[in-house]
Amino acid sequence: MKSDNVKCGMQQAPHRSLFNALGFTEEEMKKPMVGIVSSYNEIVPGHMNLDKIVNAVKLGVAEAGGVPVVFPAIAVCDGIAMGHIGMKYSLVTRDLIADSTECMAQAHQFDALVMVPNCDKNVPGLLMAAARINVPTVFVSGGPMLAGHVKGQKRSLSSMFEAVGSYAAGTMSEDDVREFEEKVCPTCGSCSGMYTANSMNCLTEALGMGLRGNGTIPAVYSERIKLAKHAGMAVMDMYRKNIRPRDIMTKDAILNALTVDMALGCSTNSMLHLPAIAHEVGFDFDISFANPISEKTPNLCHLAPAGPTYMEDLNEAGGVYAVMKELADAGLLHTDCMTVTGKTVGENIADAENKNPEVIRPLDNPYSKTGGLAVLKGNLAPDGGVVKRSAVCDEMMVHEGPARVFDCEEDAIAAIKGGKIVAGDVVVIRYEGPKGGPGMREMLNPTSAIAGMGLGSSVALITDGRFSGASRGASIGHVSPEAAVGGPIALVEEGDIIKINIPKMTLELAVSDEELAARKAKWQPREPKVKTGYLARYAAMVTSGNRGAILQVPGTGEN
Repeated sequence: MKSDNVKCGMQQAPHRSLFNALGFTEEEMKKPMVGIVSSYNEIVPGHMNLDKIVNAVKLGVAEAGGVPVVFPAIAVCDGIAMGHIGMKYSLVTRDLIADSTECMAQAHQFDALVMVPNCDKNVPGLLMAAARINVPTVFVSGGPMLAGHVKGQKRSLSSMFEAVGSYAAGTMSEDDVREFEEKVCPTCGSCSGMYTANSMNCLTEALGMGLRGNGTIPAVYSERIKLAKHAGMAVMDMYRKNIRPRDIMTKDAILNALTVDMALGCSTNSMLHLPAIAHEVGFDFDISFANPISEKTPNLCHLAPAGPTYMEDLNEAGGVYAVMKELADAGLLHTDCMTVTGKTVGENIADAENKNPEVIRPLDNPYSKTGGLAVLKGNLAPDGGVVKRSAVCDEMMVHEGPARVFDCEEDAIAAIKGGKIVAGDVVVIRYEGPKGGPGMREMLNPTSAIAGMGLGSSVALITDGRFSGASRGASIGHVSPEAAVGGPIALVEEGDIIKINIPKMTLELAVSDEELAARKAKWQPREPKVKTGYLARYAAMVTSGNRGAILQVPGTGEN
């Protein structure tokens, strides 16, 4: 046992005295020590039930012969952090979570781990940590929120943000907004659409790191407690079989996750997190991998914000495994990949069934023949930009219009709500990337304002920042290189014509190479927005979005 390093031998007598202080019995000292990484807190709605999940995991671990030991991980609620300085602190927590979990697990020599995350950054952060630590590990999330009901229709958090835009446009009353406010988030859990948290929880199943239902069983269902108990049992089985994260999270497994992502219509943030997870297992993930996979992978699901269905509907329709079964039947998955069940992907999904062809479209009737995401390239984004094309209306798949340029999110929101953005415009928000933000803020407020103002089918938004999974429309993020390092997005001027062609995967600035070179020669780096604290250290080490905003020692590689 790895934990023997802190439990066995005369040299470890001082260590054992500290275990005595913890109340460990002699019997427990002889058993594997399983760390349970709890993301529980009282500020994130997706985490308020994690204490119950953790207790269930502890029971499962103990039942199967291990000793459960809980330690914490932080988590930020992106919804509460949205639209102010707090959003600068969201993405950056992914690395804090990975680093602190690595520190705790290695310092105390745990034999195995159960990760209990739920929201946007702590799922990928803990996947990154699992790859680094590489002891048997299982993921069990807190589960998604149930959809709200407003005026007879299912609604979610994205509806709430868009309601604020509708109020600004004069098409919704204050009483209507208040009704949304009180009803769109009716239970604990990760927000009810295919936003980032649910995207990443679903992808734990596709990667093989979570048990069946981990991404879709609602937070308030008792079945979620049973799943947590089984996760505790499963990690002990993995321990006995010596199945580790790097045996599971292989190149083929990551490509499986990307394929499932395309079918589900996941958040564009997955294109930040999959490269970062791949980096931890030594796989150089280029975001351009998305396009050939997208070209052959049909989009089978239109969950909110892309459509009228929610996570509870996906769960009832058969969940992630039913989607994977559709893909596997078409030869689109690597079915021999190992998983936390001790079985292969193919064995896990053999009995999966699509129970609702309206929620999970069959292969012969997809929402589109291509996947949910696309990477656009061109002289405006030489290293790529990411769009959730499954959430783009037909009218905006090809668009050309004048640039309306803003150097921060707040200025863009003021212009949108002030009626200064009109049909045909292309809103450009820059200096909001990983380094320039710093922290690569999500742009749910401006995209929701555009939708709420009735401009969703006529205005595009381009940024070196990123989007919430709740964003919809012609929203192109992660534009790389970012403005802070002199990428072409820094050279755009008011009124420049921008050409977007999502089917052809191009993003072009209609300015000559000579003119761009002249602008580049005059460009000067901006003073850092933050010069002290964690954000300053983060900005000094972070790469652009196309590389997953991973951290590297300054001077050791390209941005």
